[in-house]
Amino acid sequence: MTRSFLPLVFVSTLALGTAAHAAAESYTLDPSHSQIVFTYNHLGFSTGTGMFSGFEGEIAFDQEDPAASSVEVSFPVKSMLTGWEARFEHFMSPDFFDAADDEMVSFTSTGIEVTGETTAKITGDLTLNGVTKPVVLDAVLNQAGMHPMENKPWAGFDATTTLLRSDYNLGAFAPFVSDEVQVTISIEAMKAE
Repeated sequence: MTRSFLPLVFVSTLALGTAAHAAAESYTLDPSHSQIVFTYNHLGFSTGTGMFSGFEGEIAFDQEDPAASSVEVSFPVKSMLTGWEARFEHFMSPDFFDAADDEMVSFTSTGIEVTGETTAKITGDLTLNGVTKPVVLDAVLNQAGMHPMENKPWAGFDATTTLLRSDYNLGAFAPFVSDEVQVTISIEAMKAE
């Protein structure tokens, strides 16, 4: 089995080896093993952390031309986990998101630049707080192959990026609470049935 790299987005990306002349194939994220963690500096005293988990997404992987592959992911902003209910409520307040129950975060890839055997830069449109801006994810393939329990093709990736809260009209209390937010993505994806 050969290995090719398919980047996934916010994201997240996917790489998997299949037949030499395979057409684009569909993969779905494993929501039980995919998460987005974000961190920020709080007044210089601590590092605040939050997470999104349990989300779903779709990937189209083109074995012959990984740069022609694509990924789409979306999830409700109110699925954010902060570990403290009062912080979650503050993030959903008018100070930050002023989030409606159906407000979504989404990422759609617009380009993939393969940079190495297991690395790529994935460019895509991130929609957050009603604002859409391009972002670049630095992605790494962790492993690709047959899942030992599910007995189907599987892949796992990590990706990182840095966002500015103020780009998405979420810059309250900056610079005391850092405008920069570090984002780490870790995902698993399975070949669609």
